[in-house]
Amino acid sequence: MSTSPPYVPPEAPPRPPPADGLVSAARRNLREITHGLAHPSHPPVPPLAGARKRWRRMLPYVVVFALGAIFVPVTLNVLINEYSMAEGLAGLLTVAQTVPLLMLAHRPLQAWWIIFPADIVGALVLLQYQEPLMAIWPWPPPTLIAYLFVMLAVALRETRRTVVSVWALTAVASLVLHLGGTDRSNGTAGLLPALGAVFMVIGAVIRERGDAQRRLAEQETISEAERAQRTLLEERARIARELHDVVAHHMSVITVQADSAPYRIGGLPEEAHEEFAAIAASARESLTEMRRLLTVLRSDGTEGERAPQPGLDRVQQLVEATVRAGLPAELSVPARLPDVPQAVDVSAYRIVQEALANVIRHAPGARTRISVSSDGAHLTVLVVNDRARQPDSPLEASGTGHGLVGMRERVRLTGGTLDTGPLPDGGFRVAARLPLTPVTPPAPEDP
Repeated sequence: MSTSPPYVPPEAPPRPPPADGLVSAARRNLREITHGLAHPSHPPVPPLAGARKRWRRMLPYVVVFALGAIFVPVTLNVLINEYSMAEGLAGLLTVAQTVPLLMLAHRPLQAWWIIFPADIVGALVLLQYQEPLMAIWPWPPPTLIAYLFVMLAVALRETRRTVVSVWALTAVASLVLHLGGTDRSNGTAGLLPALGAVFMVIGAVIRERGDAQRRLAEQETISEAERAQRTLLEERARIARELHDVVAHHMSVITVQADSAPYRIGGLPEEAHEEFAAIAASARESLTEMRRLLTVLRSDGTEGERAPQPGLDRVQQLVEATVRAGLPAELSVPARLPDVPQAVDVSAYRIVQEALANVIRHAPGARTRISVSSDGAHLTVLVVNDRARQPDSPLEASGTGHGLVGMRERVRLTGGTLDTGPLPDGGFRVAARLPLTPVTPPAPEDP
């Protein structure tokens, strides 16, 4: 008799998290608004602190000092002469309402925290005085205009949430004052929020446009750096392919010599036979590994890279092709050159090739002189071009410098030096000095 397994009730589905209630959402938003009003979203530096020209860096300070110089005497004069306020009290209100304008260049939110309550206190104080003829309340004209500059400065520097909060508090204060003194209010209670909204929208648009331009400039800088890095890596891969051809030749010679040595040299002991066999095996293994690496480097399918690498013996053909393309060029090469290492030979050809390509792109029609010489220890490659015959119509208006990056990488890996730069007459000069004796190249930089 079999017993059935005990009944296990199915697990209840997980309860969804409690929904964010209206009260908790209001509290959270209130905390965020309070934090935004209490903590500026930018460091205490003026807007144009990073400008290159000194006058642009000084411009925000000039503006705030001009505002202070204008509104301090005007506000004091209006309070005393138009509203018949006592001079001492008028001076205190003027200082509180206008002197913080000097903070707008670097701390506009803190300036608003001073001016906003000072303007409310000023409106309440004016209620204690008899209403003069044509008096404006609750915001006298100097107070209203100065406050608009404060709102504009806040909009230029703070986040959208903070800007909306400042405007909302201003509107609430205007409404409360209007309701509390309807017999004195004559329009400015609603004028300040309306004009403030316009000023804040203008400031927010300018700030967001500046942020977008700054992000675009940063992205362009990153893209340019990535392009330069990609060019460097491509040039290194190309150099690696060329070095394979150089090293593979010597390794093949070692393999053949090691394999044939026991037959060419008689009377070798058994240990020598084994040593030559080990040398040949190591050489063949190295060749196999190099071919495998080359397969990876040539995975992009560039079959042209499988052709023998050019050297100085093909510079004459390169110059002739350049002349046929319409670039007047002259080549100076000695009849006999010392033995040139294959890596230096290939690098010299590539430097001449890239220099002529740059002349065609950036100085079409310019007379160009190519010189290859040697002092026995170094090979010197010099390419100098004059000013373009048609300077207003280059094939490329501006260069990226990636060709020069490839030249520098080749010269650096061979242990040489490279000097490039414009000439006083408008031409350009490329001078490479490559050692003919093996040197220890510098360690490659991290990509």
